[in-house]
Amino acid sequence: MKSFLKIVFSFAVTILCWGVYGPLLHVGRHKMALLPDDASQFVGLRPFICVGLAYFLIGVLAAGAYLYFRGEQGHWTLSGTLWSFAAGTVGALGALGVIMAFAFGGAPIFVMPLVFGGAPVVNAFLTISMTGKMKEVGSVFLAGLIIVVLGAMVVLVFRPSPSSSGVHEGVEFLDWLLSLASVAIVVVCWGAYGPILHKGQMKMAGSRLRPLVCVGVSYCVVAVLLPGILLGVWEEQSQFTFSGSMWSLAAGAAGAIGALGIIMAFNFGGKPMVVMPLVFGGAPVVSTITTMILKRNIGEVHALFYSGMILVIAGAAIVLVFAPKGQPAAEGQPSTEDSPAEEEADTSESAP
Repeated sequence: MKSFLKIVFSFAVTILCWGVYGPLLHVGRHKMALLPDDASQFVGLRPFICVGLAYFLIGVLAAGAYLYFRGEQGHWTLSGTLWSFAAGTVGALGALGVIMAFAFGGAPIFVMPLVFGGAPVVNAFLTISMTGKMKEVGSVFLAGLIIVVLGAMVVLVFRPSPSSSGVHEGVEFLDWLLSLASVAIVVVCWGAYGPILHKGQMKMAGSRLRPLVCVGVSYCVVAVLLPGILLGVWEEQSQFTFSGSMWSLAAGAAGAIGALGIIMAFNFGGKPMVVMPLVFGGAPVVSTITTMILKRNIGEVHALFYSGMILVIAGAAIVLVFAPKGQPAAEGQPSTEDSPAEEEADTSESAP
């Protein structure tokens, strides 16, 4: 019973943290803009730096300190480090994609459901492809994909109006397309994050914190050093403010703590095929509720928008649950279904 409660608490933390990630980052970006009401001004590098700093603090300093004083299974390897660095890179690029979607006029209320619905689909397809199980894709899995697509279309058609969602009135059609393209970047990057990180983890003999340290270092390079250099030669219409920095740091911390929550849920015995559908189903709900509370527009959202969001969540859950799994081992052989390697490969994390 105690272990069950620990599992529930761990993935509940992830649902909450990943759910508030988008709204927090959206507010942080707005509070750093010199001209917050001018939709034509791209503002994203400074909030991106804050997200990278938060990941460095939690993923490198905190996780590194735990490794140094407590240790864990596994060991450092060159190949595992490189794969984990690659995972951190695509994770950071996904975080940048979220900021770009906001910069081009997107709002968390529809950006984040699309992200949390699309990333598991990319995750599942990439995992299936890497494990050579494409021929085992079933009709229920394909039905889940169709539900995700239909739900995404409903979400886009019935998304809240600019005045109620926090999107600037002056957003043009081209900006809307760029916002959707940014969402697509996030979906691909965060969908690929899990399988790539799993590869790094397995090449470090199942270590979980060592890959996380590498992810934190990658975030530092991609989200802190490179934007800092770019700001030295190109000045965007933003400035570091205390409130904007705090909101953006809180968003980055929420993303990193959410990833830790997933790790802890697995360590306490949670199964990915149960934990991940709950996380990807709960996070967009928390995101939508948080956005509506911040914007005070709960009564202004079309009922069909909620229907579309439910379809996206349900479809993503179906994709995760009915993705091809590892085959049971022959009699007398250890089962791969419950091994850490296979368990992580089935539905690896797609994290902010």
